[in-house]
Amino acid sequence: MATLWWWMFGYGTLVLLVVVGLWLHALYRRRPEPDEAQARRTGRRWIVGGGLLLPLASIAVLLAFGVPAGHGMLPWPVAAGPAALRIEVVGHQWWWEVRYPDAGLQLRDELVLPVGRPVDVHVSSRDVIHSFWVPRLGGKIDAIPGRTNVIRLRADRAGAMRGQCAEFCGDAHAHMTMRVRALHADEFEAWLAAARR
Repeated sequence: MATLWWWMFGYGTLVLLVVVGLWLHALYRRRPEPDEAQARRTGRRWIVGGGLLLPLASIAVLLAFGVPAGHGMLPWPVAAGPAALRIEVVGHQWWWEVRYPDAGLQLRDELVLPVGRPVDVHVSSRDVIHSFWVPRLGGKIDAIPGRTNVIRLRADRAGAMRGQCAEFCGDAHAHMTMRVRALHADEFEAWLAAARR
């Protein structure tokens, strides 16, 4: 997601610089007043170039980068490698319940993930709308009462991170945080086995 953001920022900056450059060029290179036919042709060029071609090219470029980035966050079946791990996260005022259904394990305000393995996080809420977000792992998704939303996360390296509710949910919203740890596969399995005991 961060890479996508930087590409969008760079492309937007480039478009801004080109438009400002064209404006300055037109401002300092004034010609005598054109006749009506020339004014119509110039107007059509601006409509076609600036109103059709530039937006279509911009949208095509952004989609070329955005679709693959978004695709990686959807819980599609895994074609190769380990199957996605299912974790259920339930938002409460003002804490996170984290469940590992296959292991019969439940944690409070702590999420532990294996490095290099896709994790499908099934997010819901018991009371009000919350928003599950681990900034270092990318996207966020709303936790809505009566509904389960799914987001795929993948940690590329081991380490500690912080999760946060990103939707104002009441008095203690700012304190609704979560410790997130990404462990190498063997460490994750050892942690899971120990936590089960």
